[in-house]
Amino acid sequence: MQNISQNKLPAYKEIFSFANLFSAWQEFKKRKSKKQDVAEFASDLVHNLSLLENDSLSFNYKHGGYVHFKISDPKPRDIHKASVRDRVVHHAICRALYPYFNSKFTHDSYSCRVNKGTYKAINRFRQMFRKVSKNNTRTCWVLKCDIKKFFANIDHQILKEILAREIYDRDVLWLLEQVINSFDPGLPLGNLTSQLLVNVYMNEFDQFAKRELKVKYYIRYADDFIILHKDKEYLENLLPQINTYLNTYLNIYLHPGKVFIKTLASGVDFLGWVHFPKHQVLRTSTKRRMLVRLNNSSSESTISSYQGLLKHGNTFKILKSNHQAGCR
Repeated sequence: MQNISQNKLPAYKEIFSFANLFSAWQEFKKRKSKKQDVAEFASDLVHNLSLLENDSLSFNYKHGGYVHFKISDPKPRDIHKASVRDRVVHHAICRALYPYFNSKFTHDSYSCRVNKGTYKAINRFRQMFRKVSKNNTRTCWVLKCDIKKFFANIDHQILKEILAREIYDRDVLWLLEQVINSFDPGLPLGNLTSQLLVNVYMNEFDQFAKRELKVKYYIRYADDFIILHKDKEYLENLLPQINTYLNTYLNIYLHPGKVFIKTLASGVDFLGWVHFPKHQVLRTSTKRRMLVRLNNSSSESTISSYQGLLKHGNTFKILKSNHQAGCR
């Protein structure tokens, strides 16, 4: 993601300058130019961006509604898509605010951040395991947690209070309120701004874990987080404190069926892989979904994408069967 500032908050007028809106459009339209609503907006681009600039700088901007649809990836999810106009605004906001907030996030928050991502989180997890287990010479315990209905349960008032502690420009806060208030309850999965805002929200917990609980080996990816330690009792004692903080200060709750403390030797499910001390294997549901997609699409890009995924674990049998299928 390109940006217009480094480690400081830009003024409201910078967010809605024509230059930033045009750059936001350039980022937004990638791989979308053939879609009808995007093509319609592009057909009179200068006029549409100028109108958006004028409406915003005169505080006449109002966020529109959403188109709802469902996906299964792998579990059913509700996606809400905003208009092209509003999504350009989302990109403009993130271009402006991401650098500032990113500088405040902890090192081991990996979701929706530049130079982070799933594989970096997995590699960091395995690096931490080696340290805790002293290269697999002692037991490593893992506390794995998941937030229940994460996006749907983001509390608007708490989110606004967090933002108000960081942003002193009332105009920028007004803009963010337009986006936050456009959807209820929680935040929509389809918004680019939602990815940034949930990281701002959960950074409160990240800081609590690192500064108050003094947790050394902690990783979070979106609503999944893990803590590694040599002592099971230490992790058991952390859990009530984690629950209390999340419930009291963020009004979110751990998923009762997705919290466990176990050894890595017994297999820890994290980010699509089941991890063991010396190897990792694809989660069954991930493997099944991948094979279905490969059967439905033999395109070079799809195959290359999954080959990139499979190289990160113990997947020789899958690679072999995929190769054989491709040779038929």
